[in-house]
Amino acid sequence: MESLWTDFVNSDYHDWRGSGRSENRLVLSSWQHAFLGKWCLSAPIPALEDDIRVLEQFRGRLQQLAADLSEGGAMAQADRDWLNAAMSGGLITRQLAGEGSELHLSMVPAKQEWTQVMAEVAADFAGTVIEGETVRIRFCENSDCRWVFYDDTRNRTKRYCDDKMCGNLMKVRRFRAKKKAEAIKDNG
Repeated sequence: MESLWTDFVNSDYHDWRGSGRSENRLVLSSWQHAFLGKWCLSAPIPALEDDIRVLEQFRGRLQQLAADLSEGGAMAQADRDWLNAAMSGGLITRQLAGEGSELHLSMVPAKQEWTQVMAEVAADFAGTVIEGETVRIRFCENSDCRWVFYDDTRNRTKRYCDDKMCGNLMKVRRFRAKKKAEAIKDNG
């Protein structure tokens, strides 16, 4: 299950195949456009250099907090204060939308800027914390990948962000290492 906050944190891309290539997708206008469109958010594209710097710092802190919580740590007061400060940058208004008997309440951002986006990301992360689901935050066990994901399996044992990509790659690597060890043993 992908969420707003994991999608944002994963803008720190690392090639899962082990090439060593990485990419800061926050600086890419194409990523900014796709991210905002996917999550129905608005902000100026391309983001200004100052915005990028703030977004990178925010991402790093959120990534570290997710790592701490995924390892069973508790959220410190300083972390709560930081999240609250991030969420305070986002103002919303409520509007009654829809037609006829299909009315619903929608929350519309008061601003169309990157601080609003960070507030929404922080609120989405806070929702994960409030629901007590921090034990489901995972970092892909493929050390080349570093992808953050939410383990939505019943028994909470998901190890890889994608079983078809990272999972298969790691299975092949283990198999080859085992065969190599066997060959060395047989020849040794």
